[in-house]
Amino acid sequence: MKHNLKGDPVIWGIVFILAIISILVVYSATSSLAYRQMQGDTEYYLIKHSLLVLISLFAMWVAHKIDYRYYAGLSKLALWIAVPLLLLTWKYGLRINEASRWITIPFINQAFQSSDLAQLALIVALANRLAKCQNNIEDFKASVVPMLIWCGVIGGLIALTNLSAAILLFLTCILLMYMGRVPIKYLATLTMVGIFVGGIAMHIGQRGETGWKRVKAFIQEGPSFQTEQAYIAIATGGLYGKGPGKSDQRSFLPHSYSDFIYAIIIEEYGLLGGTIVILLYLALLYRGMLNVSKSNCAFGGLLSAGLSFALVLQAMVNIGVAVGLGPITGLPLPFVSMGGTSLVFTGISLGIILSVSRGDRDEHSSWSHIPNNQPQNVYRTQQ
Repeated sequence: MKHNLKGDPVIWGIVFILAIISILVVYSATSSLAYRQMQGDTEYYLIKHSLLVLISLFAMWVAHKIDYRYYAGLSKLALWIAVPLLLLTWKYGLRINEASRWITIPFINQAFQSSDLAQLALIVALANRLAKCQNNIEDFKASVVPMLIWCGVIGGLIALTNLSAAILLFLTCILLMYMGRVPIKYLATLTMVGIFVGGIAMHIGQRGETGWKRVKAFIQEGPSFQTEQAYIAIATGGLYGKGPGKSDQRSFLPHSYSDFIYAIIIEEYGLLGGTIVILLYLALLYRGMLNVSKSNCAFGGLLSAGLSFALVLQAMVNIGVAVGLGPITGLPLPFVSMGGTSLVFTGISLGIILSVSRGDRDEHSSWSHIPNNQPQNVYRTQQ
């Protein structure tokens, strides 16, 4: 492990713990569903999910072996690929729950969520752009306008089918640009662009009406059926929980294996288990932000910060929805909820964060021949 797992050992530990929690809780949450749908084969989703977790860990390992500076060039290509993929998904994608978020990959018949690729590509590209423009960050036309365009295009296309994911991506971009010393007045411009593009997306997209209904219901009508069932799971979990595999609400709570998996965690492992999960995500954010101060170049620090923010912000929103602090969003709990491409791209994101920490820890790295002309130590947090 010491030879093959480079980078921050704390992040590796957090990921392995989350992977174990994921397999245990998803198996419990899907056992009755598998029994009904798979002719009594209660291990069907366990095997499928465990395989996806292993694939995600392998993707993470491969990503952490690659010098993070190579991702800057790959992100540009990925952005241009993501635009037609998002349009294709919107028009001809697999429609589930009134939204076309997936396209089916030919031959292997596997659903692919194009927004996962787009989000990762935008964060990497934005971090790279910010690092390159540190010396002339005040130049609105040359430095900021290209960022605004890409944020508006990618965010708007994602909002057509997944409004909550687009809002989280927008917030991540604002945080990243703030850390990259973009002036506040330009961030205000980005906010206006986001509101304008979001309004258009809500009008012509698939989720505008649904989004308004969920917000209105949350404010005026109180908890939905899903939220009420999540409340029951949380309330009956107590301090230490009912024990692994002993959830009762998994048979009544819709999407207990994805959107509301945190409620099942508390039901089976109690408030103690739920607190540990939150602390794991906060520790992941802390270790990711630690790369900002330790990174030898602006790109590495901004990249680690952006990806850490994106993952942990999504986790906090998922947890907040499960405990009734916000309207239902449909966002999974990163690296815990059952999923396909979301698990794989989460693994890749974590691998890139590890690659940043690896590049700064490995004194004998073979990457040292790669030129690095980016400004040093220019983060707003260090001013």
